[in-house]
Amino acid sequence: MTDHPVWTVDLLVESLVQHQKRTRGTCAHSLRQLSRDLNDFLRFALGPDPITPDQLTARHVNEFITARAAHFKPRTVKVTATSLRWLFRFLRLEGISTARALEEAVPTVAQWRLSGLPRGLEDRDLARLLDSLDGSTAIGLRDRAIIILLASLGLRAGELADLQLEDLDWRAGTVSIRRRKAGHGALLPLPPDAGQAIVAYLQQGRPKTADRHVFVVQKGLQDRIGAGFSGAVVAGIVQRALLRAGVVVPCCGAHALRHSLATRMVQHGARLDEIANVLGHRSLESTAIYAKVDLPMLREVPLPWPEVRP
Repeated sequence: MTDHPVWTVDLLVESLVQHQKRTRGTCAHSLRQLSRDLNDFLRFALGPDPITPDQLTARHVNEFITARAAHFKPRTVKVTATSLRWLFRFLRLEGISTARALEEAVPTVAQWRLSGLPRGLEDRDLARLLDSLDGSTAIGLRDRAIIILLASLGLRAGELADLQLEDLDWRAGTVSIRRRKAGHGALLPLPPDAGQAIVAYLQQGRPKTADRHVFVVQKGLQDRIGAGFSGAVVAGIVQRALLRAGVVVPCCGAHALRHSLATRMVQHGARLDEIANVLGHRSLESTAIYAKVDLPMLREVPLPWPEVRP
């Protein structure tokens, strides 16, 4: 058994994060979620530092998941359950705890993947959102370029935040996404309206900076102006724009724009594999829900009722 005389929550969580990054190539967003889940669980179960991981029990797991389920949606609780399984496998792998029963104690969280419809913006709502942005200001130019790019390419907020100036090929009319959630990159066409919005921002709104991120901080602390930002900032930009425009969406604003693109592609006859390539889905199962949004097509699917015979 590996000798770990003193564990703290931060040390254990960071050890697992590095293990996931090294062995699975887990993306930064998932690693942040993993860190939050495990910090909450380990504090809940073991209290303040130092902690003793081999004192974790199935009761801790059940009580924590039950508490989560009372306050969060099934999708969120399902992610938390996955985080706990990763933790317990890591503890066994490192010889910190050999109790396989902990993995088996993590309940399966029911979440019916295709039970609902994707929740995006109608075309009129997207137009109202864009009209609400003030193109006479630097921030308005930036936010307009961000929203058009999200809506026209279906990028995740983090993918857009990571864009570098070198990723834009103006001659070829393409934008390079260095790393997607599925672990690979992508080369996508740059739509003319998105290109024009980016040019307007670069020429008239972007502050002078050595930072190579396309989109940067516009105001605030002097040492932060001109610096790149995270996907969480992108999500906040979109959410605030939606609130100002009075556009209500039932899910995260940035992701609603992604849903909107996929819905439009289906309604214009795109195949699911084409949508998956644009969105960067690893599996067509993630894309299958968009087959439900073409309601006129779905009305043709049901067969007529057979003739009723006495």
